[in-house]
Amino acid sequence: MGSLRTLALAGAAVIVTLPAARAADLPPIIQRAPPAVVEEFAGGWYLRGDIGFSSEQVETLFNAQVNNNVAGIRLRNVDRGFDAAPIFGVGVGYQFNQWLRADVTAEYRGAANFHGLDITTFQTAGGPTTAPDSYSASKSAWVFLANAYADLGTWWCVTPFVGAGVGVAYNTISHFRDLGVGSSGAVGGIVSTGFANSATTTNLAWALHAGLAYKATPGMTVELAYRYLNLGSAQTADLVSFDGTQNLGPMHFNDLTSHDVKLGVRWTLQPEQSRPAYYPPVVSKG
Repeated sequence: MGSLRTLALAGAAVIVTLPAARAADLPPIIQRAPPAVVEEFAGGWYLRGDIGFSSEQVETLFNAQVNNNVAGIRLRNVDRGFDAAPIFGVGVGYQFNQWLRADVTAEYRGAANFHGLDITTFQTAGGPTTAPDSYSASKSAWVFLANAYADLGTWWCVTPFVGAGVGVAYNTISHFRDLGVGSSGAVGGIVSTGFANSATTTNLAWALHAGLAYKATPGMTVELAYRYLNLGSAQTADLVSFDGTQNLGPMHFNDLTSHDVKLGVRWTLQPEQSRPAYYPPVVSKG
């Protein structure tokens, strides 16, 4: 009887341990980890400041009295342009996502010295005569733009971008002088033929941007940018002859454009904190 009891207990022990042994021989059950949890980009407001210099051009100079009413005079332009001048700007913008941002800017464009030279040909009793006719002035402006930019991706903290803007320009022409052939003096004599006081003209302005942005810190980005800027037109006050006897109307500066180079800084008002992606642990059973 004792031996039967012993055999029964041994058989029960084998039956109990058999599933555990089989389970130990099976490969472990691996639960697939869910995808990594990556924090999405959060946009935000930023402030900006810019400095730079301008290289401006003017397509034509035009005075209705001189160009249309003086018979027998032909003008041939030899030189017309502006010296480089400083640019100072500020703005506020919003970064919508890692690809798109926009801002509004206000900038003062410092006085750029203008110089021009025409060769004047006119008829005299002795035949055609030529003489130089030179111009000088200075131009400054306030420009206000609304801009949109596309950031084209980031490599080693450097982000190339392009953009466009539209707004208004307040162009001021000051200290205009016309030094040329006198209308009342001896033939070939050089006298100051006219001068004009300052005047400001309001125009539509538009711009195209391209550049590189470097994220120096989480809250500060440095930009090096090129901009093509169309400033519209400008004009002086009435051009008055050197002796005060003639009012020739304003001198028009038509189609003012500029190639600008700027260095800017953007400060994010609420800089993002860099957070590594979260990878949940792999869970295994068995």
